[in-house]
This record gives sequence, structure tokens and C-alpha cells, in this order.
Amino acid sequence: MTLGVAAETATMSNAAPAEAAPAEATSTAEGEALPAETAPAEGNAPAEAAPAEGEAPAEPAPEEPKAPTPPPPDEPTSEPLEVTVEDKSDSSVTITWRPPKTIPANSGLDGYTVEITKEGTEDWKAVNEDLTVSCRYAIKNQTTGDRLLVRVVAVNSGGRSPPATIADPILVKEVGARPKVRLPRFLRQRYVKKVGEKINLVIPFSGKPKPVVTWLKDGEPLDPKRANIRTSDTDSILFVRQAERVDSGSYEMCVKVDDFEDKAAIIIQIIELPGPPASIKVADVWGFNVALEWTAPKDNGNTEITGYTVQKADKKTGDWFNILEHYTRLNATISDLIMGNTYTFRIFAENKCGLSEECARTKEEATIVKEVIDYKPTLFVERDFTEAPKFTTVLNDRSTTVGYSTKLLCSVRGSPKPKIMWMKNKMILNNMDNPKYRMISTGGICTLEIRKPGQYDGGEYVCRAENQLGKVDTGCKLEVKKPVYADADKDKEAE
Repeated sequence: MTLGVAAETATMSNAAPAEAAPAEATSTAEGEALPAETAPAEGNAPAEAAPAEGEAPAEPAPEEPKAPTPPPPDEPTSEPLEVTVEDKSDSSVTITWRPPKTIPANSGLDGYTVEITKEGTEDWKAVNEDLTVSCRYAIKNQTTGDRLLVRVVAVNSGGRSPPATIADPILVKEVGARPKVRLPRFLRQRYVKKVGEKINLVIPFSGKPKPVVTWLKDGEPLDPKRANIRTSDTDSILFVRQAERVDSGSYEMCVKVDDFEDKAAIIIQIIELPGPPASIKVADVWGFNVALEWTAPKDNGNTEITGYTVQKADKKTGDWFNILEHYTRLNATISDLIMGNTYTFRIFAENKCGLSEECARTKEEATIVKEVIDYKPTLFVERDFTEAPKFTTVLNDRSTTVGYSTKLLCSVRGSPKPKIMWMKNKMILNNMDNPKYRMISTGGICTLEIRKPGQYDGGEYVCRAENQLGKVDTGCKLEVKKPVYADADKDKEAE
């Protein structure tokens, strides 16, 4: 308001008469003076008085410099938000919070101070000597069983914020949690290792306060000479430097907190190569075949037998060859042996570790004897295929036109091969004497071709088949017609 009054005084002292400039300064409803540059709304502003002719325009009054605006004073932030307890132990309490909702732009946030006091007192003491910028702080070196009140204060250049206090007192004591064994997935089934390999099993667990961990094997405490146990705050390790078959069994891990406990069972199986089959014998020899029988090994290597490998050796060469692999039965028939050779057989047992180092070998040898075969051929009775001639397809009556060749067809069978003879009107035809006729007999098909027959070639034709067993005839009638001419042709003939 002071600046407005000063501007108004300067304007009144240097301005033209009131009639020339009536709107140099106005006042607001509260009495504040407005500067002359604040014009009314467009359309309502009065036009400035124009200077009279010959008069010089009035010079504007010089503006006085404004005083600098003082900076606003520094302000503290609002209180931190959501102060909660994250974790507790027998000697420490860990709290977390969120930054204040309001942080002034000019003063910002320098950090936080964490203060505590025992329940029933007001003697607040800061537990951090320097400001912490993190929203998490662990209050350490406290006495188990104390009940503490905790508050957090945000600090900046404007001072301390209002404190954010946890409403209920905090008991300094580790939070109890039921024990839990977190058995890895691969240990939920039988754990198999070979003899001589290392066993190193890490079993995580949880629970508060720290659980007491115990191990048993088949219900008895572990032998420290065979297995070592290393236990930390979060897991327990079962370690065996070199596994032996005596280390196989059911192991039990138990974690206990006060009256609560949790158990996990682990089945460990230590395996090795099996022994050889207990016995083997040649059960039978016939033809090119040998039948073998054997019994399972007495020592299976602490795991099931998965199969057998059968080998053979010829007495002449002594070289061994595999004939059966991964065979699961206790008997086998060996085939395709060579006649005259003598064979020896041996068998290896197999499990998950591999083939047994030793084998079972047949004591007796199997000789494939060459049998003498007395061949007596059966008498062969030759079949009599002789047959009298018989027409399977007979001749059929036909008609043709003068000048157009035609064929007569029939088929005959017989053994021995019958002789074919053609006749016309009971007269024997001979294609050698008359080239008009052509006689063909192939594969039992008999054909008589009449080349360009004339009007007198019609009549009764007969085909005769004859051999030593008889003869047979088939006949037909052939009609030779005159050609039919068109009317134009008849006219030409008439002319």
C-alpha cells in the first residue's frame, strides 16, 4: 500500500490538470492505490486528451526504483510418515519411515534424527550422532526386556520438524518364529551317490530365535568319524568326504525352537559295481542254437540289476564278441552259430554304475555238430496234360459287303497242339493255292481272313481242330452283300 501511495503522489505532482487525465490513479474497495498503468476493461477506457495545436506533449514522470523483496524465512518440514518397526532382536530394534509430505523448496531436507526414551520417562536422547539420510535405522546396544518409545524428527535449515512417534512402546526382544526346514527339491527323493564320491548337502532352515539343529541316521546319532555337520544361522551342512556303502540309510534333520520343532527325512543310497552272476550253464545245444541259463549275482552293488551282457568266443580264435546287451532275463537262446565250431560263453552283470568287473563263464563248451542228412527224394509223378481239341470260342455268323475284307475268329485248346483246317462249303481251303484266303493260328486263336470278298465268296465256313485224341468242328455262315449306291451314282451309271 505504501508503494501505491507513493506512486499516486508522484503522479499528482507531475501530471497535467485533472480535466486532461482523470484516470491516472484509482483506489480499490479496500483502499489500496492502483498504478495509473492499470487500464479499465477494453471498450470502457476513456481516450487520452489530445494536446492542443502548437503545444508540446507533456513529458512522463520518471519512475522511482522499487525496494528489493526480502527472501521468505526458512521453514521446517512436516513430520515424517509411517514410522514402523521392521525387525527386532535381543539387543536391537530396526525401524523404517517415509519422507515428510511437505518439504520447503528453499530449505529442503538435511536428514533425520532418531530419538528414544524408556517407557514412563520423558528423557529423549538421540541415538544417531550425525543426521541420517536413509529412511531406515537400526537402534543397537539395547538391553533385552526394555520397553522403548521411539520417534523420528526431520531436520533442515528451518529447524526440527514435529516428531513422528510410534504410539506403542517397543519391547527389545527377538521376534519368535516357528522353525521350518526348507528341504531342496532334489532331496525329496532318493539321493544316490557312488562309492568314493563326496557328499555335501546344504539344508536351509528358518526360525527365531536361532533353532537348535540335530541330526540322526536310522534313528541313531551320527558317527562323527563318518559325517561332519556344520550349522550356521540359516542352514546346516551334511558333509562326507568319501562315501561308502555304510553311509547309506535314512537321515533325519530336526530344528527346534522352544516347544516347536520341524523334521525332514533324507534317504541316501551309496552304490557301486555289482558282482558277477552266481552261476551259468549250457542248458541245451541243438542245430545252430545254444540255450544258456544263469542266476543273479549275490552282490548287486546296493542297487537293482538293470541287465546282463552275454559274450561268446570261438575256440579257434579265442576272441570275445557281444551277442546280447542290456538283457534283463536269466536265460537266453543264442542262435546263428557256425556249424562245426566250439563256443564258450561268459556273462557280466550291470547296474546304474556299469558292468561288473568280473564275469561268470561256462565250464562246459558248446559244439555245433554237423548232422548227416539222408536225403530221399520223393517220386515225381508227371501229370498227363493230354486233351482232345475243344473250341472255347466258336464261329458266329457274319455279313460283309463286296470288296471289304473280313475275318472269321475262333479259339481252341488241346494237347498235343491240334492241327487247324478251314473249309468252305465242305471244301478244304488252301491259302497257298488261293491268295484270297489267309489262315493264322497263334496261341490257340484261329483266324481266317478273306481279302476283298466277291459276291460268290459267301457260304458256310467250317474250322476243324484235330489231334491224336480226336477232332472237333465249328462253323458259321458268311453273307456277302452288294454295295448300296447313292442316287447320283445311279444316275451316272444310267448315263
